[in-house]
Amino acid sequence: MDSIVTSSLAWVLSLCLLGSLISVGAAGAYLLLPQLLRDKSLDYLICFAIGMLLGASFLHLLPEAIAQAGDSIHGIMQTAVSAILAFFILEKGLIWRHHHHESHLEPRHADEIQSGEHAGSRILIGDSVHNFLDGVLIASAFLADFSLGIVTALAVIAHEIPQELGDFAILIKSGYTRSRALIYNLLTSVAMIIGATLAWFWLTEFSNLIPYLLTFTAASFIYVAVSDLMPTLNSKIGLSATTIQIILIGLGLALNGLVHTS
Repeated sequence: MDSIVTSSLAWVLSLCLLGSLISVGAAGAYLLLPQLLRDKSLDYLICFAIGMLLGASFLHLLPEAIAQAGDSIHGIMQTAVSAILAFFILEKGLIWRHHHHESHLEPRHADEIQSGEHAGSRILIGDSVHNFLDGVLIASAFLADFSLGIVTALAVIAHEIPQELGDFAILIKSGYTRSRALIYNLLTSVAMIIGATLAWFWLTEFSNLIPYLLTFTAASFIYVAVSDLMPTLNSKIGLSATTIQIILIGLGLALNGLVHTS
């Protein structure tokens, strides 16, 4: 039994590390691409991330949370609504906001990007907090079910990549060199491993909280997909662009459908 637990923890930490390396590495390579290719690739990544986030939430996380909660389904729904409202409040003025608005480099945030070192500092602080929470969410999913943990980790990685692309670009615009921005992004990724490790050992003592953390995870994924990512696609209204968006979102959903949790 101990060996199984140790193996699962190794999976958690490995996926956290892998996700960090993939997202930061993709961000570094992204800025080397021509601008036109950068714009198109970011849109495609966002579409796929939406499908992954919604699929993980509705096909895996919420059903698992409801199954584990037993007769406490009302509490699960309350947790979901409360989490969504909490994210809305955070996005109005606290750290969470930078990830899902500044990360797509929309023109209306040009004044924030021009604030130099302060913008870069906010990005790094926000990254650290966000990565810590992602680590907690991945660990809680693995404690519920191994396959669920894999799905959650993939969804986290899918939406971290476009976010890191935008964050990396903001750091460059804030005056950071490429190497410095890359190193700082890697350092903030350590927060995910810390969050996963602390959650793993803490939740083993409070396993009754796992269904609610799974619901919190699903609510965060749904909020990011519907409130932050989908609106960035509304500027592309042509038939071909919309078709590609639907196909890529469907691909993310389909990938989730291929993974079965117990």
